[in-house]
Amino acid sequence: MTVQAILAPVFVQVLLVFILIGVMGRRRFAEIGAGRVRIGDIALGERAWPPKVQAAANAFSNQFEIPVLFLALVPLALYTRKADLIFVVLAWIFVLSRCVHAYVFITANHVPSRFRAYMAGVVVLGAMWLIFAWRILFAPLGP
Repeated sequence: MTVQAILAPVFVQVLLVFILIGVMGRRRFAEIGAGRVRIGDIALGERAWPPKVQAAANAFSNQFEIPVLFLALVPLALYTRKADLIFVVLAWIFVLSRCVHAYVFITANHVPSRFRAYMAGVVVLGAMWLIFAWRILFAPLGP
């Protein structure tokens, strides 16, 4: 696989993070601008934000949980040359699951749908790590 094909899902995952920063910021500024939230109320925590703002903040924070394992795996697979078509397809499925998870979180926030997207990503990422570990641990020894 080409470096571009391997890294493209990473770029989309990073783009998702920046989109969520934008959504979170826009929602926060709207609440402060409308006077529904005062700076003093949020200075020490998130509890004063309305649910829509907290949902965006939580969706953003979630990108630094399970996706960290994805962001650690990709350079390892790239460096060891273990990223093939299966790896790239699974990477795209993982990133798509993260996009769906974030979209559900910042819109309807339907927990069963959000959980399904989350679990799909976890299962795919687990498969990616298992395949990678298998290929590393059971690779032929020698040059």
